[in-house]
This record gives sequence, structure tokens and C-alpha cells, in this order.
Amino acid sequence: MWHAPAFVLHQYPYRDTSRIVEAFTAEHGRISLFARGANGGKSALRGVLRPFQRLLLSWSGRGEAGNLDGAELDGAPVALPGAHLMSGFYLNELLLKLTERWDPHPEIFDAYAACIAALAGGADQEPALRRFEMRLLTSLGYGLELTRTEAGEAIRPDDYYRIAAAGAPRACVAETPGAVSGRSLYDLDAGRFDSTQSLKDAKRLLRAALDACLEGRALKSRDVMLALRQRETT
Repeated sequence: MWHAPAFVLHQYPYRDTSRIVEAFTAEHGRISLFARGANGGKSALRGVLRPFQRLLLSWSGRGEAGNLDGAELDGAPVALPGAHLMSGFYLNELLLKLTERWDPHPEIFDAYAACIAALAGGADQEPALRRFEMRLLTSLGYGLELTRTEAGEAIRPDDYYRIAAAGAPRACVAETPGAVSGRSLYDLDAGRFDSTQSLKDAKRLLRAALDACLEGRALKSRDVMLALRQRETT
């Protein structure tokens, strides 16, 4: 394979001078590659295999893991602001834990690329992350029903609903634990987060849906972000 658009999600040492690279590609999904000699002083791969940078990867070989033959930048160099780095690692961890190797999802690749571009440009993190989470869940077949109740009735903006990770909304009163307004459901469906309440409700609903997909597997990036927030408030 030559010059496949990709992002590096994770990499770790292999033997003395090599690395194993986990990458997410537009056409082949998540892949594992042996980057032989990548840590050597004269390797052309040094400084290229970095996270959040859109790349063109070339590889060969059969089996579950191929041999990385080349990598080059695809577009201008990209760097996330320090305050957005953990959000980027959070995206990478979601892809590592929720996608299968060699299972292509070009729509997820596009959503990831758009989110990274937004973070690199200094956009507000929370709306960008919520839009990516929505696209990810929908593409994996776990999208939320947000416009009709379990009885098939249209959601009313001024009413309140309870929604399960794998079910349709059910009408309830505002005081019900976990209740969310119909307006917040419409905003989430449209990817529109103009109000603080809609953004707060979106985060709660999407986290519950993602947790159901993760099946008890913890996200290290979440723990780190929580620890950083607690440090900032002390």
C-alpha cells in the first residue's frame, strides 16, 4: 500500500531501534505496523511519526501487522495547543478501544480529522469532542435516537425525557433523575451547542453511551483530565 492517508494513534518501542505503530487510516481502518529502525539516528521516520499529524503511510507484508516502508506529512505541520493535548489523546484512546483492526470507517476518519483541525485551531474543546463522539457512535452502530420517543412520537422541545444508552427517549417529568429536555435532544441531534445546558446534557448522554460500548474498560485519558482539573481547583 502506498501513500494511504493516516494518523498515528499510539506507538511503543520494539526491540532496540524499532517501534510498533498503531495508526488509523481512511481506507483500511486501524492498523498495526512495524517501523523497523525508526529510532535510529539516520532514519527518515524520526520526527515524522507524531500524533495528531495527518500522514501518508506506505507499508508492505501480509498478516495482521505489516512493515512500514515510508511516512511523510500530508499537508502543513500540525500541533495541538498544550491545553488541548489531553483532548487529542482522548480521541486516540477512543479509536484504539472502540474500533477493530482492518475495519474501514472513512466517515470516522473524516470526523477525527475535522476534530483535530478544530482543536489545533484553538476551537472550544467541548463542542468539538461532542460532535466527534456522536459521529463515532453513529458510525459504529450505536447512535442515539434523539427525535422520537419509544412510542414513535416526535420529541417536543419543552418536554422532558429519559434516555437509555441503547434505547429511545421516554417521556417523564423534569424532576425525574436523569431527565433531559427535548430541546437538548434536538440540539445534540443537530450538533448545535449554543446553550450551556445543551452542552452539559450532551456530555452526560454521550458519556453514558460510550461507557456502554466500552463495557467497563476505563479510559486513562479521562483519569488524567480529571486529575488535572482537580489540581487546578486546589
